Amino acid sequence: MTRVRLGVNIDHVATVRNARGGPHPDPVRAAELAMAAGADGITAHLREDRRHINDEDLARLVKAALPINLEMAATDEMLAIALKSQPHACCLVPERREERTTEGGLDAAGQHNRLKPMIQTLKSAGIAVTLFIEAGRRQLEAAVSLGVPVVELHTGAYQEAGLAGDSEAVADHLEDLRQGARIAATLGLEVHAGHGLTFDNVGAIAAIPEVVELQIGHFLVGEAIFIGLDAAVKRMRTLIDEARSAV
Repeated sequence: MTRVRLGVNIDHVATVRNARGGPHPDPVRAAELAMAAGADGITAHLREDRRHINDEDLARLVKAALPINLEMAATDEMLAIALKSQPHACCLVPERREERTTEGGLDAAGQHNRLKPMIQTLKSAGIAVTLFIEAGRRQLEAAVSLGVPVVELHTGAYQEAGLAGDSEAVADHLEDLRQGARIAATLGLEVHAGHGLTFDNVGAIAAIPEVVELQIGHFLVGEAIFIGLDAAVKRMRTLIDEARSAV
């Protein structure tokens, strides 16, 4: 069975830093620690309002020769930044200034004509492109039409159902993700997943055979307060590997 890659999002290291100002804690140091602990890549979301990482952080992350997955809104500003910084990959996500975190997947089908030239530009620059979408056939087929080779399935609803203690909803959302992953693979798409994953809920997602990469951030940064980032990433790596080996 294919090993599941782990991308660690370091946004909320920058959130803690920004709460007070100054250089600490340093998201670049966090990224290097995460990689040393078993992460396969580093994800960072450069938001319009720069509430997490900022432009200097992104430049330093790229300069450090880390495998950077830049989450970005589909805007001209972010396209220009991506083309200048040249991260390994870009994941196009929906973004609203008033949201605390990304709410739902990108409407790739509804925004097809606007996304198409941006995706072509990124691909022409040698940047891998991913779409963060819901696990429905309409969005998956739109990804294929847009020429995107990779999709990241939004696991937020699955997480929220778990927090609410709604086991029936958890099962329903998990089945949607499983079915979406199967459809995506049938369509020739590489399947990633992420949003709200924790030690408690990651196993079922890691066990989906078609999923080859998970993106996890906020939980790991929070857990690092108690056990350290190194231990948090190693523990997540172990849980993912155990879930996959049981498939």
